[in-house]
Amino acid sequence: MSDVKTAPEGLNVTSVLDAQGLSCPMPLLRTKKEIGKIDAGQILQINGTDPGSRNDIPGWCARAGHEYLGEKEESGYISFFVQKG
Repeated sequence: MSDVKTAPEGLNVTSVLDAQGLSCPMPLLRTKKEIGKIDAGQILQINGTDPGSRNDIPGWCARAGHEYLGEKEESGYISFFVQKG
C-alpha cells in the first residue's frame, strides 16, 4: 500500500494498546474496546504486527467517527494512532 499516512511527531498519546502478535480481527476488536476507555479528543496508540491492520484501523475510524492520525514503522511492529471522535 503506497498511500500510507505517516503519523506526525510529538503526539500526546493518552493510552497505548499492545496488539503485537495478534491476528485479524483481534487488533481491531481490542482497539474498539480500548477507545471506549478514553475521552473524546484523546489519542490511542495501537502497537501491532498484523499487516491487515493497515486497512482495518483507518477504515474503522472512518465508519466510527474517529480520526486516523497515521502510523509509524517501528522495529518489528507498526504503531497506529487514533484520535477519539
